[in-house]
Amino acid sequence: MPPRPNQLKRVLSGMRPTGKLHLGNFVGALDNWVRMQDQYECFFCVADWHALTTDYADTSKLKSNSMEVMLDWLAAGLDPERCPMFIQSHVPQHAELHLLFSMITPLGWLERVPTYKEQRENITEKDLGTYGFLGYPVLQSADILIYQADFVPVGEDQVPHVELTREIARRFNMFYTRKNTSVFPEPQPLLTPAAKLPGTDGRKMSKSYGNTILMTDPEPMVRQKLKTMVTDPARVRRTDPGNPDVCPVGDLHKIFSDRETIAKVNEGCRSAGIGCIECKGWAADSLVSILNPMQERRKKYEDNPRLAWDILEAGAARAKKVASATLEEVREAMGTSLDYEPPRNS
Repeated sequence: MPPRPNQLKRVLSGMRPTGKLHLGNFVGALDNWVRMQDQYECFFCVADWHALTTDYADTSKLKSNSMEVMLDWLAAGLDPERCPMFIQSHVPQHAELHLLFSMITPLGWLERVPTYKEQRENITEKDLGTYGFLGYPVLQSADILIYQADFVPVGEDQVPHVELTREIARRFNMFYTRKNTSVFPEPQPLLTPAAKLPGTDGRKMSKSYGNTILMTDPEPMVRQKLKTMVTDPARVRRTDPGNPDVCPVGDLHKIFSDRETIAKVNEGCRSAGIGCIECKGWAADSLVSILNPMQERRKKYEDNPRLAWDILEAGAARAKKVASATLEEVREAMGTSLDYEPPRNS
């Protein structure tokens, strides 16, 4: 790899475009990304090709969903000056590297990926017996390695995907070298703290459960959703003491409320000094104080969507520059360079 213009380690991450993001997305990934842009050279992509691996039959909302994700990234505080943000399909170098990696990746590696069997068994309403679904970890590896990323921020469940990327990088470097140096680093998983964020029904917050609080939900909707949120099941009456450690609303306080509020919740709940309605109101106050500034930032781009699109195009241009340089190294290592080489004299 050639020397980089700065000394920062490089990070690549992305999200599938499923539409507007919820607080689970914010806590699980986006909040960490905002902090990472000060510590690493970051590239963030809206993974629209990955969405096609399971939702290939209906692409009607793909573009609009991609824009919604982008708007939430900007709302959360990602800075396009510090980190390129782009749509995956706008950087076709991802596809070329994916093709080359598919030539050297053994089928057995893909069939042992934990999420492959898991999703085949759980997503029964869709035909996932496709080449694209089996090979999506190879595309994921191309997404990472096209930027020669050093780290990939993931939760524990995604570590096997990073390990597969390392194996593909290792295999490529074994077959092909560029001036006696390896083309690809073996990226490391950057484990992100996974806060427990429940949905309004107490289960993990997920669109599939219909229990989400969106980053775009206005204050009245946030308060209404919290009013219906489940609490400590042992607290049947107002006079019953509760346990915020087993209460989904208590979990929200631990993530979003300040120390003073958490102390009031702990004392008041355990002594039955406060009721669940009051506790939920404090949780709503904390959420609104965080969501309001994000929604104000988002409105700037909602009122001028061309501005957001320009950021995506500029991000794609910056990403293409890095991706193209990587592909030049790849082609040189494989002996398929596009440059003309005169025949050698025998």
